[in-house]
Amino acid sequence: MSLTAKPEGQGSEGTRTARPAARPRTLKARSHVWLRWLHTYTSMISLLLVLFFALTGITLNHPDWAFGNSEVRREVTGTLPAGWISAGKVDWLTVAEELRAQQGLRGRAGETRMDGSEASISFQGPGYSADIYIDTATGNYTAAVLAQGGVAVLNDLHKGRDTGGAWKWLIDVSGGILTLVAVTGIGILLYLKKTRAQALIVMGVASLIVLGLGWRALG
Repeated sequence: MSLTAKPEGQGSEGTRTARPAARPRTLKARSHVWLRWLHTYTSMISLLLVLFFALTGITLNHPDWAFGNSEVRREVTGTLPAGWISAGKVDWLTVAEELRAQQGLRGRAGETRMDGSEASISFQGPGYSADIYIDTATGNYTAAVLAQGGVAVLNDLHKGRDTGGAWKWLIDVSGGILTLVAVTGIGILLYLKKTRAQALIVMGVASLIVLGLGWRALG
């Protein structure tokens, strides 16, 4: 008698055994998968942002710390070329570009003023300022420039101070991403039966502490 192996997946009669059909995922399971996916990748995207705003939040809260707070003050003088003022009206664009070229000023130009015999313009940037006073009769000017240290620059970036539209847009996007990280984290927590109750209690207690400290600060 010859023995022959039965083909894999066949029953005793040589017929193929049908595999049970996979059950479709429930809405709850799909939601859990999407929450984990969103939480993971938004966390990776926002990792550097979280570190930046966390560290600068500490330095912002301690402006008296010595490191990185050095500042350089200087005063420079010069003369604007002819044509910067005509019929009592100042060409501020020409003035700003000439000052940048002559003195290497940086930042956004603004806060212009024209008052009789004197005109003024300011340059502002993170950790940087320059105030220029111009004699309208001669075109001679004096510029007081203040360049602060690295910590002051980072603190101004944290606050979005004198940073321009692009950086303010980044702050808004960062806030949205961090909000999504927090919401998806709470969503994932709700699926963890073993630790859900304890975690919600800790979150509630922490929230009450924060609210209490905020209320005390307002008082």
